[in-house]
Amino acid sequence: MVSQLNIRQIIEKKEESLSPYALKSKLSRGRLKYEEPCLVRTAFQRDRDRIIHSKAFRRLKHKTQVFIAPLGDHYVTRLTHTLEVSQIARTISRALNLNEDLTEAIALGHDLGHTPFGHVGEDVLNELYHQGFRHNEQSLRVVDLLEKDGQGLNLTWEVRDGILNHSKARADILGDSSGKASTLEAEVCKIADAIAYINHDIGDAIRAGIITEDDLPVSTITVLGHSHSGRINTMVCDITNYSWSARGEDIKHRPTIGMSPQILEATNTLREFLFDRVYNMRATLAETEKAREVIRLLYKYFNEHEDRLPLEYSFYSDDTERRVVDYIAGMTDQYALRIAEELSLTKGKAG
Repeated sequence: MVSQLNIRQIIEKKEESLSPYALKSKLSRGRLKYEEPCLVRTAFQRDRDRIIHSKAFRRLKHKTQVFIAPLGDHYVTRLTHTLEVSQIARTISRALNLNEDLTEAIALGHDLGHTPFGHVGEDVLNELYHQGFRHNEQSLRVVDLLEKDGQGLNLTWEVRDGILNHSKARADILGDSSGKASTLEAEVCKIADAIAYINHDIGDAIRAGIITEDDLPVSTITVLGHSHSGRINTMVCDITNYSWSARGEDIKHRPTIGMSPQILEATNTLREFLFDRVYNMRATLAETEKAREVIRLLYKYFNEHEDRLPLEYSFYSDDTERRVVDYIAGMTDQYALRIAEELSLTKGKAG
């Protein structure tokens, strides 16, 4: 029946009722390598499924968000963060009548290239690797090359663009640090990423005893809300209101996805509070320094013993340093710790 009744075309027909600013799947710029379209799924739905079934996506469950290898069951991991970003982004896209499937695919793939130990791991690799390291660029490398034994996932241009351009500047959650996203769906993912981590990192910091609810800046709580769900609701509703022209009901110029000045100021203030009281404070902890030492040890060892790298990494680059970066960036926290411990024990016996 599917061969006679093309479900994808029916879905594509429904997409015509989306905002004129939404990216319709049949208008995608296509893939790096041509493939026959699926009879059941649109191009962006197919991308979403490929990301979810990738090895890199599964490994996110054992990668740090902020707290390194926490003992508690309820701390956020890179995987739960990704799922929260996806849900927030989908809610906003649905409200603005944008392409929810494109939004979801970008959100699910945006952190596939993140290192073990969160931004600590990213910072160390950036210091060590002569070409620098940025997780958004690594995420694109994962979907273009590293997955499926060097074949990559062959995603659409729009999903790849959203993955590459989701990062933000330190000073402003709406700032650009890696380029301008080409679709409104990608802009939605960028702002949803900030909403997710600001709010769940507050929860984790309180859970860890680093801060209390009373420590949160009164000016931000008054504006945004006193609870986790309340703050997210305020931010999402404000983004929807501010970005309402994205629905295309009054076409004058290409809209942007953003926040009202009051909510944006409060959100940035809350983000800056997290840097001062949580992120920067954790940077001095022993476990954070251990994470740095692990990355440095792995980097030094595998650059000096490239024959110990898994064989498949020899197909990804002719440059040893690049292969080492790919290997380390793909590790989970536990795997990196285990390999570092094994190397340390080996050194001890050799000594």
